[in-house]
Amino acid sequence: MDAGAPKFRRRKADRPAEIVQAALSVFAEKGFAAAKLDDIAREAGVSKGAIYLYFETKEDIFRAVVGQAIAPNVGMIRAMAAAHPGPLADLLRNVTAHVAGVVAHTPLGGVLKMVVGEARNFPEIARVWHDELVSQALGAVTEAIAAAQARGEVKPGDPRMYGLQLISPLLVAVLWRETFVPVGAEPFDLPALMKQHIDTLLCGMLTEGARA
Repeated sequence: MDAGAPKFRRRKADRPAEIVQAALSVFAEKGFAAAKLDDIAREAGVSKGAIYLYFETKEDIFRAVVGQAIAPNVGMIRAMAAAHPGPLADLLRNVTAHVAGVVAHTPLGGVLKMVVGEARNFPEIARVWHDELVSQALGAVTEAIAAAQARGEVKPGDPRMYGLQLISPLLVAVLWRETFVPVGAEPFDLPALMKQHIDTLLCGMLTEGARA
């Protein structure tokens, strides 16, 4: 090995993933419209030209952020639902605890706020977010609830609406954190919030036999 060579060389194969992680942080901090490729390049430690080797547009980068940095968490939810052999209550507690933990410790909440705030001007980011994340997660939960209804664990009702009731407090709490906490509002403990919420919701959802 050449004694003058650097001890560490960044592999070109790693650069797309580094750009995606940098874009996740920049989108969460600045939003979509205000995020510049220069910002993403600086965060990733690459040249702006290097970004164009892998992505043609900022929209392409956003799709990669969703697909590579966020969607695997939805895959985890589907895997949890598919592998869970027990009562629905245990599955929903595990799923909400997992999601709350991810949102509490990653920039995902800032990107969610970005999508909500900028969807009218950039409908493609809302479409990607819905198709790759929201519809997949809600679909997995809806299927699990419908199966529990068939087993007699859950009261009659639209399973998709039950699914929306399940996740709504987390969405509101994330928007609260991203919008009001920076100007002085007291934050919510997301895992604690979801634990309290799921305990309350299950009291209304579960049949008497499932609560026993």
